[in-house]
Amino acid sequence: MTDTATESTHGVVITDAAAAKVKSLLEQEGRDDLRLRLAVQPGGCSGLIYQLYFDERSLDGDAIRDFDGVEVVVDRMSVPYLDGATIDFSDTIEKQGFTIDNPNAANSCACGDSFS
Repeated sequence: MTDTATESTHGVVITDAAAAKVKSLLEQEGRDDLRLRLAVQPGGCSGLIYQLYFDERSLDGDAIRDFDGVEVVVDRMSVPYLDGATIDFSDTIEKQGFTIDNPNAANSCACGDSFS
C-alpha cells in the first residue's frame, strides 16, 4: 500500500526512562489513543514555555516519531524550536517529573519552564 502523504518527523527524542513512564501512565488511564505532545508557546519570564501533555488530536502539519510504541507529536510551528531536544523522566528525592533538555534554548529562567 502506497501512501502519497508523507508523514513529517521531528528531532525530539525521548529517553527509555521517560518512554517507560509514558507507557505506565497510559496503562493507568486505560487509553491507547493518546500521544505525548510537546509544544512551545509564547509566555513565561523568558519568552517561550514548554507544554507536555497527552493528546488524542491530530493537527494539520503534526510531526510524529514513534519510540517503541510511544508516539511523540510536535506541531509544525514548534518543530524548529525543539530540534535536538530530549524528554527525560527523573524520579529521585530531589526531583520527580518530566524534564526537557533543549539545545536551542539560549536562555532559560530559574524555574526551567521558560526559555528563549
